[in-house]
Amino acid sequence: MSTFERYLTLWVLACILAGIALGQSAPRLFEAIGRMEIAQVNLPVGVLIWAMVIPMLLKVDFRALGQVRQHWRGIGVTLFINWAVKPFSMALLAWLFIRHVFAGWLPADQLDSYVAGLILLAAAPCTAMVFVWSRLTGGDPVFTLSQVALNDTIMVFAFAPIVGLLLGLSAITVPWATLLTSVALYIVVPVIVAQFWRRALLRRGHASFDAALARIGPLSIAALLLTLVLLFAFQGRAILEQPLVIAMLAVPILIQVFFNSGLAYWLNRRVGEKHAIACPSALIGASNFFELAVAAAISLFGFHSGAALATVVGVLIEVPVMLLVVRLVNRSRGWYERGAATSS
Repeated sequence: MSTFERYLTLWVLACILAGIALGQSAPRLFEAIGRMEIAQVNLPVGVLIWAMVIPMLLKVDFRALGQVRQHWRGIGVTLFINWAVKPFSMALLAWLFIRHVFAGWLPADQLDSYVAGLILLAAAPCTAMVFVWSRLTGGDPVFTLSQVALNDTIMVFAFAPIVGLLLGLSAITVPWATLLTSVALYIVVPVIVAQFWRRALLRRGHASFDAALARIGPLSIAALLLTLVLLFAFQGRAILEQPLVIAMLAVPILIQVFFNSGLAYWLNRRVGEKHAIACPSALIGASNFFELAVAAAISLFGFHSGAALATVVGVLIEVPVMLLVVRLVNRSRGWYERGAATSS
């Protein structure tokens, strides 16, 4: 892992402090930034999200879709967890904890928004960090790439309908025009741009491609940090008034991470897949494409919304929680392989 990836939680905490301080000291500046919108799309955030997402999508080779059939059982588990379990389990957890368990301690006017943010977070499977988690567990790199390519393809078509369905079931008004605009701006366009850019870079050779990724990487990191500073500049007052809100939002996210990763890991063992397949299959279901979730939350509900804050909590706990999951699957390899051998 790079220094940034390893200490992501510390950088996020630094952005929380910096954003809150700047928001309280220069409120008019951030109000002006918040008004820079066209069709409910904030222009500064749109640019920052593209700067985050496109470098990540450069790593995705959609030709890997041809490898999907080689490990169809592991792919089947991945798709089942990511699209049939994860969004719906999060909607259930959000309903349970936000609207019932913690409802008395959260601002009543933000409950729907918190639920929406958690749903947005769960409906976007991981695109970039799963490569890191897979490498740390000795995961099969070809399988990892093929499942990411397949998930990204499905996400283009399934993200909006699943989010719309779950928000509707949660009695939250769905601004469909804004939701579809978010999908186009933050999924479809970045995928197209990244693939054309990837081909142009690869024509110069793999060495040139790798060097370009190394140069582009810091731009993606800087964009993520600036987006977080902006978010917490707008969220500062709410956090200062109720500092425990972040901890309460983290509870359903944590439960979902361990539930989905554990279920995927166990299912792969039951169908007899190798440990090197089970690890990335489990880890992609536990991690999130939080850049997309943050962008969609801002577009749908605004900077000040509980939805935006809920998605950022996912960023805050991403690395330490996923490193714990990595440790668990590494330490349980002997148990896994005994069961997988029996099942195959």
